[in-house]
Amino acid sequence: MYQILSIKGTINFLRHALPISMLSLLLVLGSLTSLATKGINWGLDFTGGTVVELEFSSPIDLELLRGKLISAETDGAVVQNFGSSRDVLTRLPVKEGVATDTQVAQVMEAATALDSQVIQKRVEVVGPQIGKELAEQGGLAVLVALICILIYVSFRFEWRLAVGSVAALAHDVIITLGVFSLLQLDFDLTVLAGVLTVVGYSLNDTIVVFDRIRENFLKMRKSDPEEVVNTSITQTMSRTIITTGTTLIVVVALFLKGGTMIHGFATALLMGIFVGTFSSIYVASFLAIKLGINREHMMPVEIEKEGADQDALMP
Repeated sequence: MYQILSIKGTINFLRHALPISMLSLLLVLGSLTSLATKGINWGLDFTGGTVVELEFSSPIDLELLRGKLISAETDGAVVQNFGSSRDVLTRLPVKEGVATDTQVAQVMEAATALDSQVIQKRVEVVGPQIGKELAEQGGLAVLVALICILIYVSFRFEWRLAVGSVAALAHDVIITLGVFSLLQLDFDLTVLAGVLTVVGYSLNDTIVVFDRIRENFLKMRKSDPEEVVNTSITQTMSRTIITTGTTLIVVVALFLKGGTMIHGFATALLMGIFVGTFSSIYVASFLAIKLGINREHMMPVEIEKEGADQDALMP
């Protein structure tokens, strides 16, 4: 594949870099605006609530159970299968002035109406304070991940490339969060795991491109930075297409058939794959060029051997 591309010529990906980068900037600003005005629709993992695990004697229709949980005490309940089609997990949000026992009794009443042999296996209460701590720790986890990536890429490559990679990762995370904010999708721990997975996926793609950029800067001595970057992206494009395609097959399957429990996780991954693929080109690489990356920055540092100056003076 690489030989064919080298014969036919390099694809000029950066020709449209400026307008696409402007579009990315608008998407980031729009996401930040949505996050500031509408906020995030935090799930029960972060806001607190009551979890009731039920075991039915036979597979149960979740839509029928949801239809019965429409009282003021159980409004907003999340109902999903847990393990098997007979096990159901019901998550109830905190209601001001409503006791937990009342909510649990309402759930059992609705479940008993569908199956008189239903068993209440577990009841857990998550307080709002615990949910707040989870939200803070989740945000801190994303921030620490970005800082560690900045340090790693700075040592592994060069600080201009490190800034480009972290900017691309921040771009991917902000747009993904912006979509959840705009559509008011539930943001729970599975979605947070999806966001962190997006960070790793996007970084992997960026590192592959950067590694080829460094190699080509040393090989293509007479080429300008844009030509080197275009050649590097062209050479790694087949790998990107294969990796993205195979990943999308799995993620789409999870999105369509994975069930309610991991639907948010699959949604975050879908968004991350799309924005992460083009951010490696039009955010990370383009920003590195704008910061002035060139061949001299890629040259390994020569370490002078001890006594080299004395050897030079010897006849």
